[in-house]
Amino acid sequence: MRVRYETAPGGYWAGGRPSWIHGYPIAERNLMKIMNEVSFLGAHDEEVNTLTLDDPELTKYAVAYIIEVGWWTLTDHEAAALRAYLLKGGFLIVDDFKMPGWRGVPGGGWEPFEENMKRVLPEARFVDMQLTDPIFHCFFEIPTLDNFPQAYNSGAPVFRGVYEDNDPHRRLMMIVNYNTDVSQYWEWSGRGFRPFDETNEAYKLGVNYIVYGLTH
Repeated sequence: MRVRYETAPGGYWAGGRPSWIHGYPIAERNLMKIMNEVSFLGAHDEEVNTLTLDDPELTKYAVAYIIEVGWWTLTDHEAAALRAYLLKGGFLIVDDFKMPGWRGVPGGGWEPFEENMKRVLPEARFVDMQLTDPIFHCFFEIPTLDNFPQAYNSGAPVFRGVYEDNDPHRRLMMIVNYNTDVSQYWEWSGRGFRPFDETNEAYKLGVNYIVYGLTH
């Protein structure tokens, strides 16, 4: 399920579309097709739902997916709903998350996202993910995070997370792909736009995220 939100000023730079919609629904459709090939999940690979965080239907989904959070406008109701969702066992995937000033686009970056998350989980601490963390081994073995393929972002991707009670031995509530766009590979995989080997690694990561969210 993709999260739909009010886009902040400056977030309509991709053809005038709101930031939350980039790659929708192709990226999710392609990922769900892969999920059905490698598992017995029985994912719906045609219908891709979008919900706002304060929609009561949110609790029906174990995994939520949100992108471009540098331009994410969060209401008080949405912040409270996301907090309840995460504390009750929901898992949030944050992707397509650019550093500030990317290609001269105003806004974006870690700071506005962190400010929003302080309203959701004031006590939470973001930690840099380690290759030994269970999410990278729950289905596919992810061999490295240091040189994970980049579709168009410069520099190295940064993977961060928030654990329940800030305890890395407990459930991971959120995974954040910063300075990277893993879903770019899913979106373009049917067009030969990106190398097959890099696309496969992006799919493996996506599958692991879904499996972890469904089993934890």
